[in-house]
Amino acid sequence: MHVVDVTMLYAGAGGGVSTYLDAKARWLHSHGGVRHTIASPNLPRHAGLLASAGPPYTAALPGLGLPGLSGYRLPRSAASAARVLTALAPDLIEAGDAGPCAWAALRARQRLQVPVLAFFHSDLPQLVRRRFGPGAGQLACRYLQRLYRECDLLLAPSAATVQRLEAMGLRATQQPLGIDTAVYTPQRRDPHLRAELGLPQSARLLVYAGRFSAGKRLDVLAAAIKRLGAPYHLLMVGGRTRRRCGAVTELPFQPNPRALARLLASGDALVHPGDRETFGLVVLEAMACGVPAVVTSGGAVAELLADGGGVVVAPGSAAALCEGVDALYRAGVAGMGEQARRAACPRYDWSRILPQLLARYRALLAQEDVRASS
Repeated sequence: MHVVDVTMLYAGAGGGVSTYLDAKARWLHSHGGVRHTIASPNLPRHAGLLASAGPPYTAALPGLGLPGLSGYRLPRSAASAARVLTALAPDLIEAGDAGPCAWAALRARQRLQVPVLAFFHSDLPQLVRRRFGPGAGQLACRYLQRLYRECDLLLAPSAATVQRLEAMGLRATQQPLGIDTAVYTPQRRDPHLRAELGLPQSARLLVYAGRFSAGKRLDVLAAAIKRLGAPYHLLMVGGRTRRRCGAVTELPFQPNPRALARLLASGDALVHPGDRETFGLVVLEAMACGVPAVVTSGGAVAELLADGGGVVVAPGSAAALCEGVDALYRAGVAGMGEQARRAACPRYDWSRILPQLLARYRALLAQEDVRASS
């Protein structure tokens, strides 16, 4: 079986999609029996088809950069991307975004007669609605209906996202993402991190990790930190440079998962103010490190705390975020952190999640074989 993942959301500055695809590539490579290629316009233009010593195997799509895409690149056209996908000759294609990459996958399906699976990683209608208004959001919904009804299977990472798609008239199957529990572990905790940041050991260190974008509601987080005051300090991971401003230290994006795990494990708690996540992978990564989380009830992140390990607060409120942080410390961050790890690791380890995904691939291919023979 040859599986090709195609998306514009790979190989940018972090993000859950890159984490998911890299983890899938490593797992499939180590278990054998499945050939895997990642195709993306964010790969080096001169790369062509790469067959490196280890995973992932990648194919560069002709791409172009546009403002407002957070550093990601679009395929130059669906037709040019489809030609690359067709040349790869996959048995199954997974589209990881709802842009030209997905239409390229459908074009390749027509030529190759292979199934196309779509994974709903990013809530396009919600993003469009917040930026351009309700009317634009409705147009985005109709666009997704047209696109995803052409696909053979639609996956979504959370129950909330499945329900959202069903409200659009789309049938979706829940498929969670996962974590590498050998990388994200309390053993990564570094007692010297506070000194490295110029903080006293008594500082209450909160961590945020992710893109510095409006959708993450960092304005609410900034207001909450100001309101909390001493001895709280916020470490924000995912910026462009290292800098310190009052009670906030910013660090660049950490491409090495072990480096990110060290920062997560060395904090007291993760604070995630976003209210539009379709999953919230970094919350799971922190929980696996034995670090509890304060999250909002907006989006799907609260599902990850269903078995404990943190506090859920109302979205869009700095006061609510502060109350959640206070509640976490009153309950005891160490005990809550142990609970977080117990809640995250058995259920979401990649060794449990990826066999589920592979079973879906095989079922989809079996259905295709039945259709072809009838």
